[in-house]
Amino acid sequence: MLDKKQEVWPGRPYPLGAVYDGKGVNFALFSDNAYGIDLCLFDDQNKETRIKVNERTHNQWHVYLPGIKPGQKYGYRVHGPYEPQKGIRFNPNKLLIDPYAKALDGMVQWDDALFGYLPGMDDDEAAYNESNSAPFVPKCLVVDDYFDWENDQRLNIPLHETIIYETHVKGFTKLASHIPENIRGTFAGMAHSESIEYLKKIGVNAVELMPIHQSVTEYHLFKLGLTNYWGYNTIGFFAPDVRFSSSGAEGGQVNEFKQMVKDLHNAGIEVILDVVYNHTAEGNNQGPTLSFRGIDNKSYYRLSGDDPRFYVDYTGTGNTLNTVHPTVLRLIMDSLRYWVTEMHVDGFRFDLAPVLAREFNDVDKWGSFFDVLHQDPVLSQVKLIAEPWDLGENGYQVGNFPAGWMEWNAKYRDCIRRFWRGDNEVLPELANRLTGSSDLYFDNWRTPTASINFITAHDGFTLADLVAYNEKHNEKNGEENKDGESHNLSWNHGAEGPTDDPAIQKLRRQQIMNFISTLFLSQGVPMLVAGDELGKTQQGNNNAYCQDNEISWINWDNADLPLIDFTSKLIHFRKNHPVFCRRKWFKYQPIRGKDVTDIEWFTPDGIEMSEQHWNEAFAKTLGVFLSGLGVRAVSDKGVPLVDDSFFIIIHSRAEPVSFILPNEKWGKQWIKILDTSQQSFNEEGLEAPMKSGQKIEIQERSFILFREISSSI
Repeated sequence: MLDKKQEVWPGRPYPLGAVYDGKGVNFALFSDNAYGIDLCLFDDQNKETRIKVNERTHNQWHVYLPGIKPGQKYGYRVHGPYEPQKGIRFNPNKLLIDPYAKALDGMVQWDDALFGYLPGMDDDEAAYNESNSAPFVPKCLVVDDYFDWENDQRLNIPLHETIIYETHVKGFTKLASHIPENIRGTFAGMAHSESIEYLKKIGVNAVELMPIHQSVTEYHLFKLGLTNYWGYNTIGFFAPDVRFSSSGAEGGQVNEFKQMVKDLHNAGIEVILDVVYNHTAEGNNQGPTLSFRGIDNKSYYRLSGDDPRFYVDYTGTGNTLNTVHPTVLRLIMDSLRYWVTEMHVDGFRFDLAPVLAREFNDVDKWGSFFDVLHQDPVLSQVKLIAEPWDLGENGYQVGNFPAGWMEWNAKYRDCIRRFWRGDNEVLPELANRLTGSSDLYFDNWRTPTASINFITAHDGFTLADLVAYNEKHNEKNGEENKDGESHNLSWNHGAEGPTDDPAIQKLRRQQIMNFISTLFLSQGVPMLVAGDELGKTQQGNNNAYCQDNEISWINWDNADLPLIDFTSKLIHFRKNHPVFCRRKWFKYQPIRGKDVTDIEWFTPDGIEMSEQHWNEAFAKTLGVFLSGLGVRAVSDKGVPLVDDSFFIIIHSRAEPVSFILPNEKWGKQWIKILDTSQQSFNEEGLEAPMKSGQKIEIQERSFILFREISSSI
């Protein structure tokens, strides 16, 4: 509550947001089309005091209040015309969240007062809603940016060494009995020593956190009694989501997030944020007025040129942020820079990234978003990952992002799924996917590390469900199983869902190991989804975005410990062998002083693949030689990197096959160290060494890895 003697100073137009300087707070807000703004302060009982913002510099409104301290709750009311047909939707009855707020004190509470128009009527002038929304809107919080980082810095783990673990902050520890109950499902739970010990045990060195920006559950989910668990519905691009805070103090989520990053960094683990700058939680023209819509609808959103009452929607959520507007572009860049400089994150994965590249309608990889990002001395140095598709025209942009970007490689996902399902005519594409997808990323100075390889992601089946269901089972989402992807390239192996058939159970487990082996022995940057390494199921739900319950949370009590051990061994093995994490493309040329190339492909007869072999529609067995002398890279100190040589056999047929190891030119003695048909991996060897030219029996649907003994160094 303001003191009656509270002074009000003009303040400064920059920086935007609420900035505490040790003596007071400067408040600054952009609005190009408003004709008046009220700063609203709230006391502990949420009693409101309004201060008219009189100063305006260009399109930025500002005021300074001496004596105001961190913890102060605030919001805005913005005055202007309400003319939806013109794309103008001001309504000062609606309390608005500051787009630059660094913390909120709670979640949106759904009520009819949140809407700028009267619910049940069309959203036009006659439907103007005068209800006060303040009781139902979370209040912004002034925060103190100070935190003792103790010289913490970004880790800058090289791309070729990066192992990404995609996880949800809440789902990772909510059911973790080994974590103190009061911090389960929070940033503190993610940073607990038990969590970090597990991450280090399996070998990952980067966690990609699903959205942790403040988000809103959609109205239709609220009416169904569900919540937006995933969080791809942002309302605060600077604010850590209060859902993940274990702190009882308002605004405590900020320092709790910082402590999580600091602790993960101390353990050698990077933090990558999944960010959603393509749309906001305000939805379409029938959505609530929470922030951007009421501050300056015409500036913040892409509106239909034919009828500005409606929104351009490239996202499937009802609206699209107007990234061609300088202030909106600055908002995104300021947000990204804040998370790097103040919160110390190591990179970003951009949800529906082509939206950000749409200058007007077409995707433009040379557009302003990329220009601004690449010239920024801070943001150009962090990991940038694109989800390279959106719902707009020509929205599938896999392989088309500029240099400096990594991409979720959906073509890798689909190809590997098709191969292990036993589809025909996959081998030529499989060769590309195993070697880094040069067909997608060779141009523009990109390298194999441009490809983020994944079999599953948060969106879709888990790995255990991929081998247990032919069809999606999303009935619990309340949409009659119409939501979610129907083209999953999955296979249930003879029974839909759980089964007691031991043969099916064995084959499913073997297929899971095939997928994991392929993922971590492919060139590129591997991404593992949390829970896949321990057999997590979502009961066939491939769109569990609204399942904030045991369907989505990791059940640690039912963890498949041998599968964890298998995955962990494979990840550590990859990290120790540069032949599997190349920085440069294979040259398919002889190695100096040797009669072999850096890579070669073989038929089951032990001969090198010809064009005819590649074009055989029913070919499903392939041998791959990888030379340890053909890495063609140096260490940080300039020492040439050499490794063992390896031979991989991948076989997706439903019956065994005889395979002849290549002649001694490629290696005289081989020892088998991985065989998914035996469901085992041992770097010391699984059985007696084998000689070149020896015929061996490869079991159905199996992945085999040999190490050349004579080249061991």
